[in-house]
Amino acid sequence: MPSSLQDIKTKIDAHVGQEVTIIAQAGRKKITERSGILRSTFPSLFVVELDKDANFEHASYSYTDILTKNIDITFADELPA
Repeated sequence: MPSSLQDIKTKIDAHVGQEVTIIAQAGRKKITERSGILRSTFPSLFVVELDKDANFEHASYSYTDILTKNIDITFADELPA
């Protein structure tokens, strides 16, 4: 992943409307994995519309979360075949 917030935002902007998978730190030795569609980006965060099986419809994440490696985002078009 890019090393500056602007680079991260630019990369995320290029994938709006595409399917993403996000692995997030949920506490000590706990992770959560969520999949959905990247719906929109804002100056400091982005919004993912989660799949139907999630408890809630949307989740927002900060670009700083990617930079600090609190979350890992994978785009569907970048997954190995």
